[in-house]
Amino acid sequence: QVQVVESGGGLVQPGGSLRVSCSASGRIFSAYTVAWYRQAPGNQRERVATITDAFRTNYADSVKGRFTISRDNRKRTVYLQMNDLKPEDTGVFYCNVKFREWEYWGQGTQVTVSS
Repeated sequence: QVQVVESGGGLVQPGGSLRVSCSASGRIFSAYTVAWYRQAPGNQRERVATITDAFRTNYADSVKGRFTISRDNRKRTVYLQMNDLKPEDTGVFYCNVKFREWEYWGQGTQVTVSS
């Protein structure tokens, strides 16, 4: 029912910045809890940031101080601003949307940090 679409991935040099976006359908977007996950080649998928309907945020220790998650409910979009990117940040970034008992995933967007 809820369609989730990530965008904004790409190739960036170490120390650079990138902003990925997650757009989700639904007239009750403001009630969704949204999280960003990433999965590097050969690694398990890990949660990197979360934002709740009350705008509370949470970050993985590995990205604290570098990443910022935000949301624009009118645009029905959640953003992940990534600064000081490191090669170990490379992976497919996925958007996860939760509402009540339902959970939805996007298709992912590739982020590659390389010199």
